[in-house]
Amino acid sequence: MSKIGKRPIKLVQDVKVAFNNRVLEVKGPKGELELQTHPDVDLVIDNETLSVIPSNEGSTKTALIGTTWKHINNMIHGVSQGFQKQLNLVGVGFRATLNQKELVLNLGYSHPIKYSLPDGISASVNANTKITLESSDKQLLGQVSAEIQKFRPPEPYKGKGVLFEGQKLKRKAGKSGKI
Repeated sequence: MSKIGKRPIKLVQDVKVAFNNRVLEVKGPKGELELQTHPDVDLVIDNETLSVIPSNEGSTKTALIGTTWKHINNMIHGVSQGFQKQLNLVGVGFRATLNQKELVLNLGYSHPIKYSLPDGISASVNANTKITLESSDKQLLGQVSAEIQKFRPPEPYKGKGVLFEGQKLKRKAGKSGKI
């Protein structure tokens, strides 16, 4: 069994947790999330803690304990504090603007790229080159930021593209040419 899965999860005061029909519902000030749990995993909810245990001791699915524990912990953190990712647009003429729930990206193509933000994601654009995405769902936030980065992935020769904040890009030397 997972080391991390053995520890109980502490519940925050503003967060309400309900477990019915293998579906865990977590509600908090930043929103509400649901998780469909595996049949080999059971949840025990006490006053201030939540424990993840295997449904039968001889189960071969004990690897799911740590994964389920981390998903639940991320849900509780998300509905109480939220998650945030920042993307930087690096390149000449690369800009972003926000129109309601639509992100318009100019990434060096002949046309602007329009990306509709899904429900549960909020965005803000600072200085036309910094995009800040916020959500209570960590998985959805990572998926959306990866989809935006896929429009112009970072390239190692000139260092241009859509980069995550703090991402180190290993630069390569160009062609040396003939003598």
